[in-house]
Amino acid sequence: MAYLGEDIKKLGFGLMRLPQKDEQIDIGQTKQMVDEFLKAGFTYFDTAWAYAGSEDAIRQALVERYPRETFQLATKNAAWINCKTREEAIAQFDTSLRQTGAGYFDFYLLHNLGESRTHFFDDFDLWSFVQEKKAEGLIRHVGFSFHSTPEELEEILTAHPEMEFVQLQINYADWESYSIASRRCYEVARAHGKPVIIMEPVKGGMLANPPESVQKILKDAEPESSVASWAVRFAADLPGIITVLSGMSSLEQMQDNLSYMKDFTGLTDMQRETLKAAQEELARIPLIPCTTCNYCAKVCPMNIGISGSFYAMNYYTLYRDLGAAQWQESWLVGGHEKKGAAECIKCGKCEQVCPQHIHIREELEKVAVLKP
Repeated sequence: MAYLGEDIKKLGFGLMRLPQKDEQIDIGQTKQMVDEFLKAGFTYFDTAWAYAGSEDAIRQALVERYPRETFQLATKNAAWINCKTREEAIAQFDTSLRQTGAGYFDFYLLHNLGESRTHFFDDFDLWSFVQEKKAEGLIRHVGFSFHSTPEELEEILTAHPEMEFVQLQINYADWESYSIASRRCYEVARAHGKPVIIMEPVKGGMLANPPESVQKILKDAEPESSVASWAVRFAADLPGIITVLSGMSSLEQMQDNLSYMKDFTGLTDMQRETLKAAQEELARIPLIPCTTCNYCAKVCPMNIGISGSFYAMNYYTLYRDLGAAQWQESWLVGGHEKKGAAECIKCGKCEQVCPQHIHIREELEKVAVLKP
């Protein structure tokens, strides 16, 4: 049975991390990347109103240089960013049309639903707005990107069966994680019959440089293949996928992705076993066993972002990228209006309710390594 996007090749050009030159997007290199991408037979481009300079860059590099029918362009509406009224939220659509010069969008997404962000799309009734634009021919397909729990995804898809697809964070590292819950979110989308666009298959670049023990497993299996290629192929092997987005930042990254995705037809059983071994090796690395149930948050008198701090600390343990871990801590704690680990008064109430029996006070002290 055919599904939306079945005819789209399984690599999409994510335009969030375009190459930079003198602190500006390098339009010249972006044009080269666009040319290579289209020449190899790939056609899906993903930008967003919230990606600074990206919509304007893709107008110059793609829209003004190629016939409109030769590519698919996706962009997104982030109603939760500085929007006080419905008019401000829907104005993002007109801005995107102007900045891209695309005339219409093949895929239009309500951007980053989940947690405290979802209500903006409800309050401003953007669900009906995107249907109106679809009826006008300015949108071909409507869907949303999502960062939250499988339970919340179930609620949204039940409330809005008119959504045609879902964009999810899926990679082999997060497949069984409690916080990202890649597998469970994917299964919810598929249970509702929605095809999936995959974002963050390389986890923001982290799976291009995973722990050495994981790299060894992948390199022993295929010495000639890049470590990052395993992450993209894992995602592209899943059924019901429209495409897998890769946020490519250089011509070299583009060429590597094209080399193994141009003729990709799926993983072999041996390759799946290799990835399973990599997942098992990741699982062996000692991490704080937090499941983000947030029982601790309900009893913490200081409103400390405990689970967010632990996620960031685990991130640092796995990838040893201090800057990325600090960003995670900033977003998951401060960005959610929680206090930092240093504010802990060591009352111990959190430990009394933790189902995982984590020594929370002790672990919060270790989070200090993430502070500049």
